[in-house]
Amino acid sequence: MSSGKVGILVGGGPAPGINAVIGSATIKALNEGFEVVGIQDGFKWLVRRDSSHMRSLSIDDVSRIHLRGGSVLGTSRENPTKSEESTAAVVETLKQQGVTHLVTVGGDDTAKSSATVAARSDIHTVHVPKTIDNDLPLPGHIPTFGFQTARHVGVELVQNLAVDARATRRWYIVVAMGRQAGHLALGIGKAAGAALTLIREEFPEATVPFARICDIIEGSIIKSRALGRQYGVAVLAEGLIEKLDPNELKDLQDVELDEHGHIRFAEVDLGRKVKVELEGRFRQRGIRLSISNKNVGYELRCCDPIPFDMAYCRELGNAAIRFLIAGGSGAMVSIQNGGLVPMLFSDIRDPHTGKTRVRNVDVESETYRAARQYMLRLDYADFEMSSWLEKLAQAGNLSVEDLRNRFRE
Repeated sequence: MSSGKVGILVGGGPAPGINAVIGSATIKALNEGFEVVGIQDGFKWLVRRDSSHMRSLSIDDVSRIHLRGGSVLGTSRENPTKSEESTAAVVETLKQQGVTHLVTVGGDDTAKSSATVAARSDIHTVHVPKTIDNDLPLPGHIPTFGFQTARHVGVELVQNLAVDARATRRWYIVVAMGRQAGHLALGIGKAAGAALTLIREEFPEATVPFARICDIIEGSIIKSRALGRQYGVAVLAEGLIEKLDPNELKDLQDVELDEHGHIRFAEVDLGRKVKVELEGRFRQRGIRLSISNKNVGYELRCCDPIPFDMAYCRELGNAAIRFLIAGGSGAMVSIQNGGLVPMLFSDIRDPHTGKTRVRNVDVESETYRAARQYMLRLDYADFEMSSWLEKLAQAGNLSVEDLRNRFRE
């Protein structure tokens, strides 16, 4: 039997399946002879040298938590790598409490924090990748935990909005989470049959004019109207916000940054800005268009996991402890082809930025091609038939020449 004390903490935003990881890791560690302590609120109290928010965990405490969303240990975005003092406080507090092994559950920032603890101490660390954004550098066919549940619930929400759109003859602009990658927005839009989905990966340039984003959506609305549909849903990935010109971004709202220096996208109301712009464009041409905007994010992060994530996360929690028992440290665990595959932090970091590499949507992939082919978007073929071009112009209350100049790229 092994000996030692395992600490478990959660960092970053919630994701369905966190409790399944906590539960399975706790049970496996206890069965292997470890003590287990749950560390409340991520690194928040550790950087303050406060150990009062650590508590022992038993099998009875965690045996059924895998069925529920949220995090029984809470979470925070506290960044222990922001200073040497913060890192030292974390290491010293853990060691004072006898923690020999640390399981961190989180995204790329939490992975960096876990790697730092391993590098600055003899505490063995293992990271379990979590993000509904699906953007950690796992092999393409392996999702990050929580993504499948978030997509599932997101699709249900967008389907409901699509029914409402049809009944009320309006458009919905839905903004889905996805800071650096559009997997969630694309997954939701594709499965729900949204009129179009816009993700940052389709724009290779450094910045994208806000007007261009609106042009694409406006073109979709015009095409839908020409087909006799006065309604629809457009899904936007929130990562588009970082593609905007900084001067335009200032106009959206006061921009806040989190502990890791990232824009708090939830505070930037992209959907409303698009709604106001598009309604104004159509109003100027004598068309009254009803548009509603909706952010889909917080509703997806703490919902109960679907069976896929329940089972997947129990595997990940078990794998994390098996990795530590084998003497491993400083790696992220993954399940590939049915087996445990550790991924060293050094292998998943970008050598230029020092940050965890991002897995973006491959716009050349079959997954994206299929999604794009079912979107209602203006393309070159729409400008080749004069009769159809006239119908499009009429639907947008534009001249054919204006339509060509504005929308033919």
